[in-house]
Amino acid sequence: MPSPTVGPSRPRLFHVLGPGLITGASDDDPSGIATYSQVGAQFAYGLSWTLLVTYPLMVSIQTISARIGRTTGYGLAGVLRQHCPTWLLSSVIMLLLVANIINLGADLGAMADALHLLVPAHRVLYVLLFAAISISMQVFLQYTRYVAVLKWLTLALFAYFAALAYVHVNWHALAWNLLWPNHPLTSDYLTALVAILGTTISPYLFFWQASQEVEDMHVYPRRTKLIDAPDQGKDALRRIRIDTLVGMGFSNLVALAILITTAATLNVSGITDIQTSAQAAEALRPIAGNFASLIFTLGIIGTGLLAVPVLAGSAAYAVGEARQWPTGLKHRPKEAQAFYATLVIATLVGMILNFVPLDPIKALFWSAVLNGVAAVPIMVIIMLVSASKRVMGEFVIRGWLKWLGWAATLLMADVVVAMLGALV
Repeated sequence: MPSPTVGPSRPRLFHVLGPGLITGASDDDPSGIATYSQVGAQFAYGLSWTLLVTYPLMVSIQTISARIGRTTGYGLAGVLRQHCPTWLLSSVIMLLLVANIINLGADLGAMADALHLLVPAHRVLYVLLFAAISISMQVFLQYTRYVAVLKWLTLALFAYFAALAYVHVNWHALAWNLLWPNHPLTSDYLTALVAILGTTISPYLFFWQASQEVEDMHVYPRRTKLIDAPDQGKDALRRIRIDTLVGMGFSNLVALAILITTAATLNVSGITDIQTSAQAAEALRPIAGNFASLIFTLGIIGTGLLAVPVLAGSAAYAVGEARQWPTGLKHRPKEAQAFYATLVIATLVGMILNFVPLDPIKALFWSAVLNGVAAVPIMVIIMLVSASKRVMGEFVIRGWLKWLGWAATLLMADVVVAMLGALV
């Protein structure tokens, strides 16, 4: 555990990289891997440009979320409770909870399928195993150790850079599509575009990063909410900026590596329909070799172990803060029983979804719809709160960060309209 006296002004990189790194890495969960794999298989490099465009938008909204937590000393749900009508808060929390549980269940199933590729056994056993590991990490590990485990789990994402090194990439085509995309705007292409945007900008990421900033203030006693200690602002905002820039950059580079790997192998071989991340790993074996398939599979398991606790945890933070319960992994289970109960129940319900006749692909689609619908009002409120001097004091959001935050909000609103149009 790092010393509480270590300040952010002269940080070691591993200490600076925390909430932003974990949030960014969890964005590349098995469900996200399935999306990027499908896009690469179906459109080759045609949508690679989206991972450049979304990077500054992700950085802006995640930075703003983190700054709200660090400035006010409350997670997003706590801020929403203070500044929004009860009906709006309840609606947002319910949408977040349902979307997180569906996504969580899909990730548990994807990890089970991936492990089954390596060690064939009954899928139910693996779903139970991964649910138990996720719950145990959050309930029984001390907070600082738990965060350290999550940080080390981000290394699993390097598997996708290793897989990329084993395939033949058409670098000219990739560069052209990154800088000058010219794919016809077919309905399938637009649907895939919506899927990528919905995958990269998700409400649970906002809640998690803001809440972790609050958690870290209890781990480092020197840190005080900025509204009461403005002298800490310069170093704190610098740390948040570096953490988020690196975390979101890592997230999008990994997503790009997955897209390129499947474009260079599956698309070239005529395999254009990938429904799950495990299916992508299995399809890679005869094309890219056993090693590429193996590390792709191990990446699914590693990212799932990282993402499932974040999904369950962000749901528990949101519910706990909205209900004014003792909330946070800094507490022992006896001190925050309702918070931990929410966390465990969310994981168990997600696990149970794997045992009912529910199409996982349709479930993920509806999860994306709910995430998109929930994201827009949350992002609007985040932007309004972050610009309020009454809430943020001298740390109100200004300049490029403000404009990028609103650009991300408008983009998500367009995504919702596109998703609803696809449903109609």
